[in-house]
Amino acid sequence: MQPLIAPKRHQSHPSAPRVGGPSTPLGRRDPAPSRGSYRLQRFLLSPWVQVFLRIGVPILIIALPLAVYFSDTARRTAAMTVVQEMKHTIEERPEYQVTLMSIDGASPELTDGVRRALALKLPISSFHIDLAALRAQIENLDAVAHADLRINTGILQVSITERAPALVWRLQDGLHLLDATGRRLALLRARTDRMDLPLIAGEGANLAAQEALRLLMVAGPLSPRLRGLVRVGARRWDMVLDRGQRILLPQNDPENALKRLIALDQAQSLLARDVPVIDLRITARPVLQLSPQALEVLRRKNDNLSVGTKL
Repeated sequence: MQPLIAPKRHQSHPSAPRVGGPSTPLGRRDPAPSRGSYRLQRFLLSPWVQVFLRIGVPILIIALPLAVYFSDTARRTAAMTVVQEMKHTIEERPEYQVTLMSIDGASPELTDGVRRALALKLPISSFHIDLAALRAQIENLDAVAHADLRINTGILQVSITERAPALVWRLQDGLHLLDATGRRLALLRARTDRMDLPLIAGEGANLAAQEALRLLMVAGPLSPRLRGLVRVGARRWDMVLDRGQRILLPQNDPENALKRLIALDQAQSLLARDVPVIDLRITARPVLQLSPQALEVLRRKNDNLSVGTKL
């Protein structure tokens, strides 16, 4: 036992440096991290390292064994076979089978055309049906304006908006139905099948279908006598009436020229006379072509007038 006045057992020199720092007693480790340890801790706490440790490391732990396992070709083939069999089993389940096709909004002829265009072999899995491709095939048909397809409880429902025929176009190869824009819809077996539609003829008449419809609207008073419109030189129209009468319309502004002729006919009954051709191609100077009988009558009148003058 030391006396109270005994000197301290461990006496350090005031000028001697302390090992652990200014506040660290001899024999104890400094708790403050070293510079290298501090940098390592900061590195491990950085966001991208934390993300890698939480996500990347588990992925590597799973992916590396799988990569080693599937590096063998036989194992890959066996795995693909199993996947394909599972896929086929799911696709062929009864609830995914399409067994019927319903077509709405189309005429019987167009319905048959749609079925031939699609050529679906039912039943078929709904996974094997490309609705966008089928819709494109249907809308490629001339008579179809729009098509909507959907699958509902094993039925392929096809809703069709059919183009409305507006004109009959006569060509050398037969009669064609046209819509208001001049698009061909179908072949017509006989003119008597669609007597309700006006007739146009000539090469390129389909390209001026809208102009033809406007002329037909203007020619309302002539409708009982109207036989059709003929496209001449792919640039102008001839209007054909009964009794072989023909109206030659100008290339520019044919509607107004026809309106003036109708007004003249209502005032003087011009079209009721023996005038087979009315030429309106020159707007300022219409030309009337008389028939041979009318010319003969006119000559006789002129001869009688000349004889009377001499007397």
